[in-house]
Amino acid sequence: MGMTEAAFFVALLWAWAGVALLSFVALVFIAAPYGRHARSGFGPLISSTVGWVVMEAPAPLLFLLFFLLGDRHDNPVALVFLFVWLVHYVNRAFIFPFRRRGGQARMPLSIASSAFLFNVVNAYLQGRYLNTLAAPYETSWLADPRFVLGATLFVAGFLMNLRADAVLRKLRRPGETGYRIPRGGMYRFVSCPNYLGEIIEWIGWALMTWSLPGLVFAAWTAANLGPRAVAHHRFYRARFSDYPRERKALIPYLLCR
Repeated sequence: MGMTEAAFFVALLWAWAGVALLSFVALVFIAAPYGRHARSGFGPLISSTVGWVVMEAPAPLLFLLFFLLGDRHDNPVALVFLFVWLVHYVNRAFIFPFRRRGGQARMPLSIASSAFLFNVVNAYLQGRYLNTLAAPYETSWLADPRFVLGATLFVAGFLMNLRADAVLRKLRRPGETGYRIPRGGMYRFVSCPNYLGEIIEWIGWALMTWSLPGLVFAAWTAANLGPRAVAHHRFYRARFSDYPRERKALIPYLLCR
């Protein structure tokens, strides 16, 4: 007798949580080699704009596919989950890459490939669970305090992320490269409010869905972006002698001097 999809799903989910832990440990010591941390020795390079689109596109496309293949097309909660997911990932996959300044930089194909795999697996875990494997959510869930708090966090994190990205874009003129000290908004408190915003978003998602897959995704986001925020913070401190000393890496008033 073969493994059922439900059994496969549970095994994959726990394995995925384990990979998140291992990734966190690795990223504490080795910054992923793209962007300001780019370095040689990680294989062939591709356009970072192409890389961003390719690696992020599976998230919105597969989640939408799992929604269409499911049986909850008229379920208000499923429609809200679909909308929320697409709001984030349509921006991340098809808008953000083309608005970046310095977007002609190159990134390792290995990084784009690993991120592509992440988004395939994560879209399956989130989309398949919410649209087929989990029990349907009642419409009353939209008024549940867990959903309301989660939705509030998601919106707050998404807006923080957009604002932080806008500040970074304004630091460069079209075609310009190099780095300057970002200022304004949450950059008054932390070096990476874009990462903080994304972590808050997916904590909100975990609460909105009140699901183990949502929790694992939030943990994955923190495991990936937390160490990278620390690496960014150290980069700024080493590069700029006048970098604001009161800023922390990721959490205001906490985590790195």
